[in-house]
Amino acid sequence: MIVIRNFEYNDLSKFWEMAFSDPHAEWTQWNWPYFHDTLPTRLAFLGEENVVRYVNQNLRQAIVVDGEIVGMVSAHFEDGNLHQWLEVGIVIYQQNLWGRHIGSKALKMWLDILFQMFPSLPHIGFTTWSGNQRMMTVGNKVGMKLEGRIRKVRFWQNQYYDSIKYGILRDEFTH
Repeated sequence: MIVIRNFEYNDLSKFWEMAFSDPHAEWTQWNWPYFHDTLPTRLAFLGEENVVRYVNQNLRQAIVVDGEIVGMVSAHFEDGNLHQWLEVGIVIYQQNLWGRHIGSKALKMWLDILFQMFPSLPHIGFTTWSGNQRMMTVGNKVGMKLEGRIRKVRFWQNQYYDSIKYGILRDEFTH
């Protein structure tokens, strides 16, 4: 059973261990690797700033499968305070769970939650890169449309990839 729920304070230590303790985890090769972001240390992650960023935040929630957190969904407004352009993200951290349709089910649930949370919002999207076939497949599975492709702008491992934009309109979304 897949559930999307708020992070609680007691989740954070175990979540850090699962998500961020291994800087070479396979998920880091697919989730915006060309930005070369560094993972937070345990101390930094458990600090007050991240507690505020994660705990009981409506736009950053845990993906729970059979009672265990396995990933995270998130959303942010691309247009800042205008709150008209919502972008989502999803990560399943445990590689052994990939290919089990958890991501597509969780993303569909997340889109439903967000369309309910923002009843006047007509569109929700996400951006990925052409090297991340799994994410493009997840977008297609939940009914999202390929809306844009900016060619050869993501440089990773001595190769250029396209930036890929997916989106779905409220009236296209089926629960």
